[in-house]
Amino acid sequence: MEEFELENRIKNLMWTVSGDYSLEFKPDLAAFAKSKYVALYDGIKQGAFARYFNRKEYSLYLVKKIYLHAMEAPLMDLAQLCIEFAVSGKIIAEREGVSNIRRRACEDILDMDFHKLTGNPAGKLKIALFREILNGKGAAEARQRHFMDMVQELSEAQDTMELIQTTDKLYNELIDPYFERNQGDLEKVLSVTLEELAEFSWEDFLEEEALESTLETYLDKVTENMTNLDTRETETKEEQEKNTEETTKRILVVDEKALEKMYSYVERNYGKTYLTEGEEKKINALVCRGIHSDCSLYFTKGILKEPVMRNYQYEYARKQRSKNLYEYHDNHRVVKNNIRLLTDMLKKTLTMREEKEETLADRGTLLPKRLWRIGRTGNVQVFKRELYEDSSSFVVDVLIDASGSQRSRQGQVAIQAYILSEALSNVGIPHRVTSFCTFWDYTVLHNFRDYDADRTENSNIFEYVTSSNNRDGLAVKAVEYDLLQREEEHKILIVLSDGKPYDVILNRPNARNPKPYHGDYAIKDTGFAVRKLRNQGVCVLGVFAGEEKDLQAEKKIFGKDFAYIRDISGFSPVVGRYLIKQLEKNT
Repeated sequence: MEEFELENRIKNLMWTVSGDYSLEFKPDLAAFAKSKYVALYDGIKQGAFARYFNRKEYSLYLVKKIYLHAMEAPLMDLAQLCIEFAVSGKIIAEREGVSNIRRRACEDILDMDFHKLTGNPAGKLKIALFREILNGKGAAEARQRHFMDMVQELSEAQDTMELIQTTDKLYNELIDPYFERNQGDLEKVLSVTLEELAEFSWEDFLEEEALESTLETYLDKVTENMTNLDTRETETKEEQEKNTEETTKRILVVDEKALEKMYSYVERNYGKTYLTEGEEKKINALVCRGIHSDCSLYFTKGILKEPVMRNYQYEYARKQRSKNLYEYHDNHRVVKNNIRLLTDMLKKTLTMREEKEETLADRGTLLPKRLWRIGRTGNVQVFKRELYEDSSSFVVDVLIDASGSQRSRQGQVAIQAYILSEALSNVGIPHRVTSFCTFWDYTVLHNFRDYDADRTENSNIFEYVTSSNNRDGLAVKAVEYDLLQREEEHKILIVLSDGKPYDVILNRPNARNPKPYHGDYAIKDTGFAVRKLRNQGVCVLGVFAGEEKDLQAEKKIFGKDFAYIRDISGFSPVVGRYLIKQLEKNT
C-alpha cells in the first residue's frame, strides 16, 4: 500500500505540473529509496518537459541518433542535462518551492554518483553544472566552460528543435568528434524513417525481462529515462570487484525457458558457429570440466561473417570495424613500417636457423683425412653430415581479451594484432588469432584467421569488437585443445589481457552453485591452465595491458614470462622480441 501511495504522489505531482492527466509515466520507486528529492524532481521535470516541449519529437531524435550508432549512455546523459536546464528555470518561475527540491536533488546526485561521473566527459560536465547550481558561477577551463554555456543557454529555449540541436552539437563535440564525418550531420539523423526504425531489432537495448523488442518499447524506455537526474549505467568490472560482499553473491539464476533462448541469443549477437553440432558437443565435453562444467564454448567467425539478422550488435560491429580501419588508415605508414621491421627481425633469426651446420657422423659424406682412425681409435665417425633447422617447426597462437574492459583501445588492439599477423605471414610461420569474451555461460571465441589460412584473412582482425566479461582460464583451455594437436615441434601461445579474469556465474536450475569467477579464484584457475600448457611443452607469454595495480595478478598467472605494456602500441614489438627469443633458444 505504501508503494502504491508513493507512486500516486509522484504521478500527481507530474500531472499537476504538466496540466495533462492523460500522460503516461512510471515513477522510479527505486530512485526514491535512494533519494526522495531526486525521484520527486524527476517527476516534476517529466511534467514540465511535457508541458513546454514535445516529448515524442525529442525521444524520437534520440532513438534515430542511436540507430546511427551513437553511444546510448553518454547521449542519454547529455539529453538529461539539456532537459534539466531547458525546463528548470521555467517551472521555478511558476513554483518557487521547486528550487529547493532541485538543489537537494543535485546535492544527492553529487553524493551518490560522484565516483561514477568523474570517469567520463558527460559526467564531468554534470559535476561542473551541478556545482554551479549549488554554489553559483565559478572558474572553469575554457573547453569545459564552452560546453557549460551551451547547456545553460537552453534556459532560453522555446521549442524542441533548439533542444535537439544543442544535444546533437554537444554529443558530436564532446563525445564523438568523428560521428558527423562517419554517420552524417543532424539532417541525416532526422531523415531516418520510422520504417527503418521499425525494421531494426532493439532487443539489445532493452532489459532481459522486456516482453517485446519493438521500436515502441524502446521509445518508451528512452522517454522515461531522458528526464532522470541520476546515473543509470551498468557497473563496470572494476566497480563490481570493489564490492566484495556483493560479488560473492553475483550468481545469475535463470529458468529453463531462458536457457532455451540463450543459444539463439548468442548466435544472433556473435554470429553463427562454424562447428557442427557434434563438434560442439565433443569440444565442450572435453574442455568444460571442473569449475567450468556448467559453462559452454561457442566458436564463431564473427557476426559480420555469419550474421543471423541485422540487429543492433551487427550494426555496432560494423561501426567498430569502420573505426578500427579508420585508425589503421590514419596510421598507415607507421603500421607498414612496423610490419617491415618485425618481418626483418624474424627473417634474420630464421635465416640463422636455416644456415647449414656440419657435424661428424657414422654416415654421410666420407672424409678421407679421417680414414686413418679406422681400427686405431674407438671414434669411427669418418663421415660428415649437413644439418638444417626447419623454420616450419614453429606454430603460434594469439589469444586476445575482448571483454568490455578493452573497449577504450579496440582500434589499437586490432592494429597491433594485425602487425603481428602480417609479420608472421611474411616469414611463413603458421599462426591463429582469436579473441574471447564471456556472455552468460558461453565463452565466445571469435576466430579471425586460422593457422594455415591465406594472408588475406589477416584483415579480419579489424572486426575485433569487445563486450561482456572474460573467463580467461576456460579460453586458454579452449585454445590448448587445437594447439596441442598441431604437428609443429615448438608451440607458442601469446595472451593479451588486463590480468583480471571476471565472469558472472550462470546458475542453471538443479546445477551446482559454483563461486563467481573473479579475484583469487579466477586468477588461480587461469594460472593453473597456463602452467599445465607449459608442462606440455608450450611456451606461454602473457602480455599485460591493464592498470599497474593489477600487475601482481598477472604475475601470479604467467610467472616470469609476462610483459607489461603501458601503451598498447608496445604489443607487437614485445611479442616480436619474445618470438625471436624462442626461435633463437631452439636453434
